[in-house]
Amino acid sequence: MKLSLRRWFFVLVGLLLTGFLLIQLIPFGKDQTNPPVMFEPEWDSLRTQQMVEAACYDCHSNRTQYPWYSKIAPASWLLASDISRGRNAFNFNEMTPEQGQFMVELMVKRVKEASMPPFQYQAIHPESRFSTKEREDLINGLLLTFQK
Repeated sequence: MKLSLRRWFFVLVGLLLTGFLLIQLIPFGKDQTNPPVMFEPEWDSLRTQQMVEAACYDCHSNRTQYPWYSKIAPASWLLASDISRGRNAFNFNEMTPEQGQFMVELMVKRVKEASMPPFQYQAIHPESRFSTKEREDLINGLLLTFQK
């Protein structure tokens, strides 16, 4: 018995939909509670604070704002992984001033080379897309904040 192309299409769509629904049952990435804020940097200016919050805080702080799609797999998996890696690299809300002084060079390097925030984050968060001048302002603000 031969299946028509149209029937194959519907079988494939059905399998994909069933797979999508089944992966929703996997609990990874569904816990979206933020740990308590231990420290808050003494920002050199409100502008620096706003830029860091817009571009960095979702992955590098305990003040992550989870979007609507963060409860839908596989997006929830990707977000949980990115946030975990970001917080493990450094966390503005768990970093003492001394640790900030140690980490500022890495922060500056990543902003300078435009690897932070990552492209996929900028794609869905337009407020994190900075011009060259804004990147320079952010770098100067980070240096003033952490090199005291």
